[in-house]
Formats: sequence, C-alpha cells, structure tokens
Amino acid sequence: MSTRYLPVDPDYYEIVEKAISEEKVVAVHYFGDENSIKSAKAKVKEIQTNSENEEFVKLDNGEQIRIDRIIVLGGKPGPAFDEYDAYALACLDCTGGMD
Repeated sequence: MSTRYLPVDPDYYEIVEKAISEEKVVAVHYFGDENSIKSAKAKVKEIQTNSENEEFVKLDNGEQIRIDRIIVLGGKPGPAFDEYDAYALACLDCTGGMD
C-alpha cells in the first residue's frame, strides 16, 4: 500500500464488530492501491493485525482491506470517508477557468 497507516477511531471497531457478529453480506467501498476506489460485497469475518501493526478487515471472499482505507462499510462511513469526500469534491475547489 502506498499510504502510511493511520490509527482508527476506537468507536469504529464497534461498527466492524457488529458486521462480524451479524454475519450478513455487506457492501464495502474502500481505497485500493494508488487511491483507486474499489468495492466488495461479502461477510466480514475478522480484524487482523500484521507485523507492522496495520489492521485489516478480512472478508469471507478472501479479500483483506486495510481498515483505515474503508470509505463505507455496510452503509456506515468509515475512517477514509472524509478523505473520499475531499477527493470527490476536488473539482469544486478550483475555479475551472472562471477567473
């Protein structure tokens, strides 16, 4: 992953744990490699931590998503939602040739 891992608000773990306990298929939107927007639909199985203390949400389809790169999980905004909002509205920050 090309971005530095950022700690996640502890309250967000409740959302992930609820998705794990409900065992329902949820839609996940997240930033992939090179800030591409990706989506998946699967059950959330667990949270894993690697040797660099980065945390990942593991899905039942085998995908692993770094938790700080989640935009939306099951309709709930994730840690990267604000980053996505700024990314999505970037064109509104410029004058678009209207000097």
